[in-house]
Amino acid sequence: MAMNLLQVKNATKQYGSKILFDGAGFSVNENEHIGVIGPNGAGKTTLFKVLTGQIDFDSGEIVKSNQLRLGYLEQESDWSLDASANEFLESNCVTPLWKLKKLGLELGLSEKHFADAMKLLSGGYRMRMKLLYLIGQEPNLMLLDEPTNFLDLESVIVLENFLQEFNGSFLLISHDREFLKRTTEATLEIEAGDIVKFPGHIEDYFEQKEIQRQMKLAEAANIEAKRKHMQDFVDRFKAKATKARQAQSRMKQLEKLERVEIKQLPTKARIKIPDPIHTGKESLFLENADIGYVNKKILSQVTLRLERGVHLGIVGVNGAGKSTLLKTLAGLIPTLNGDLKLGYQVQASYFSQHSSDQLNLEDTVLQALQSAAHADVLKQEILNVAGSLLFSGDAIEKKISVLSGGEKSRVALGQILLKKSPVLLLDEPTNHLDFDTVETLTEALKKYPGTVAVVSHDRGFIGRISTKILNIESGKASVYPGSYEEYVWSVQQRLLNVPDDKKTESEKVTAPIKEKASMIVDPFKGKSSFKKLQFEIKELEKQIKKGEATLDQATQKKAHIESQLTQPLRPDELKSLTTELSYLVVQIETIESDLLAAMEQLQVKKEELDKIDIH
Repeated sequence: MAMNLLQVKNATKQYGSKILFDGAGFSVNENEHIGVIGPNGAGKTTLFKVLTGQIDFDSGEIVKSNQLRLGYLEQESDWSLDASANEFLESNCVTPLWKLKKLGLELGLSEKHFADAMKLLSGGYRMRMKLLYLIGQEPNLMLLDEPTNFLDLESVIVLENFLQEFNGSFLLISHDREFLKRTTEATLEIEAGDIVKFPGHIEDYFEQKEIQRQMKLAEAANIEAKRKHMQDFVDRFKAKATKARQAQSRMKQLEKLERVEIKQLPTKARIKIPDPIHTGKESLFLENADIGYVNKKILSQVTLRLERGVHLGIVGVNGAGKSTLLKTLAGLIPTLNGDLKLGYQVQASYFSQHSSDQLNLEDTVLQALQSAAHADVLKQEILNVAGSLLFSGDAIEKKISVLSGGEKSRVALGQILLKKSPVLLLDEPTNHLDFDTVETLTEALKKYPGTVAVVSHDRGFIGRISTKILNIESGKASVYPGSYEEYVWSVQQRLLNVPDDKKTESEKVTAPIKEKASMIVDPFKGKSSFKKLQFEIKELEKQIKKGEATLDQATQKKAHIESQLTQPLRPDELKSLTTELSYLVVQIETIESDLLAAMEQLQVKKEELDKIDIH
């Protein structure tokens, strides 16, 4: 049985009138990889700060194992250190510096970054160095707060591989759906004062939430039917002396019938972006353009034609020129050579992480949004967009000057969405958004009939909204001849398989991953195919045997709960059993699916083995 590393019991935390936790609790066991999700302001980062001792719960208990070694990667912290990264890591970490540098090179760091003073590192490289520092402490429970912020795709893939192989536990706050899906096996939902742990990654979480909701609806319908029946009896017989006592009894029963609260799934909320103004077919045309700055050319001979309705995902390693291209398309940076032409009635709206710096600090949130909105946009549409970006009620009247950096960024994003612009140029729009808001923004942009060009580190986001991919590499920009999923696959293959003498400069930065990844993917490299297949067959047979045993246990438990549900139960017992049953239903479906895939794979491997002549 896995050892319990940490347990939170009956925790409460309140700031003013805002209740973050109200009797909340959960536990973390050895080797658990847990995703943490919830709305902005629900208490995700606060929970991490409590666990690391920076602040306290108002009441409650944290039980920590004697073996617990806790490490924390903060989203924002002050690392203004004069020491070089080499010096800092070597003097403060348990892991040898050479091992950390090896992983650092895989994350896109260079020898120069290690030699520089920590305070000179940019945001993206600082995040990488913080991650190395955390790993260097050799924790068995890591708290990771948005670790993919500022990482390019190659670095995200390296981090993803590391977390998949991490021999320890972690709690991971992220709004990147794909990243959560690939790295976690349980989901911690923080919402409305409670903390609920769901088995399975983020996709399983959504399924379980829907099952729970359907059960709640059925329970509510059943109670409502009872309520109606009792009310009809009371209304009919309360005036009759012979039935008065029974009517009084039914009225008391009515009062005891609990009302079932049906919560909407987090993704039910929607952002409705006002439709753009009408334009011609062609939105934007860049022809044979050199892009960059007076003393430094970044991209050469770029030709790009965007028609109305195209959603362009711009991809490439950090520093390749993605943001520079967006600024050029927005007209903020003139082309060095070549022409940029906008279509008939086309005006582009540009969002970056610095857009919030342009806000008037004396405006309220509502005034800031109204000042940027197109004249045809109704006030209710403005309020709807504000609400979807987590500004509702009194928050709409807050002054910009009192908002946090993340809140200001959301106001700036709202301004862009309300302009009715036929071209939206978005540079990392999901930073400072929680998971649920990223989901709603994704759905809104997918449906947006205008033209969109977006740079994002969030694979789930860019993969779902993009209809075309522009790859920036080695000073060139070219349209990728496939989907974003195919592009990600090609990057993974390139990182694993491309020979050193054929790598581009950007690929050489991430070259050290090749050796590590090939060891993980093919432990029998250089050995006979026969031995490799024998090993794979043996592992699959073990996996199937273990899966069948787990399925048998889950099926027996499901049958037992279903028999309990046929008996009279208290409301709290019914709630507990239906929740447990919903978990089991999803678990059984997942196990059956995995078993079927493993069995099919085993059959293929055995057929391959039969074809090999070992003589």
